Amino acid sequence: MARLTRKESQARTRSRLIEAAGRVFADRGLERATVDQVAGAAGYTKGAFYANFRSKEDLFLAMLDERFAKRLDEIERVMESGASVEDQARQAGRDFTEFLATDPEWSRLFFEFAVQAMRVEDFCQELVTRHRTIRRRIAQGFEEHGDTIGGELPVPAEHVAMMTYAMADGFALARILEPEDVPDDMFGTMLAIFFTGLATLSAHAAL
Repeated sequence: MARLTRKESQARTRSRLIEAAGRVFADRGLERATVDQVAGAAGYTKGAFYANFRSKEDLFLAMLDERFAKRLDEIERVMESGASVEDQARQAGRDFTEFLATDPEWSRLFFEFAVQAMRVEDFCQELVTRHRTIRRRIAQGFEEHGDTIGGELPVPAEHVAMMTYAMADGFALARILEPEDVPDDMFGTMLAIFFTGLATLSAHAAL
């Protein structure tokens, strides 16, 4: 077996630390989890951790980047499908619900870290920057595929992105607090109602 290059070895170390962090954070929570525990769960020393991440918060941001990249790929695939606005909305809802179900601890960790970010200015700014980046990408997609809803958006694309973002966060939180009252198809239905409503407003504005 060929030896890994230094870059490949570092990438594997980072990947293992990120994977281990998900387990440790889920088991112990952000506050009680330690760098030693994360490094140990990945099979490394604390030195290996700090060679790749500055802190637990920095590691969480790397976890967030991975998940945001996956979500953007899914959203862009749906937008490029050419399906009707309702079908696209329902498919996006299914994708997000499956994402939550595949990694059920992630939502709880995300909200826990978001609360932590409110207490740490630098961490908060890093988190906000990432949120704004993904929303800009989503807004750009809405602008590029405006023909799906029949014309120009009736409100700024940035506002549409923020609205869908807020709905996703609310849905994820409801799944944590009251899972028995939140059917799997609910988010897709929410998006379908929202985007068909936008399409109706867009059609009326064009008259």
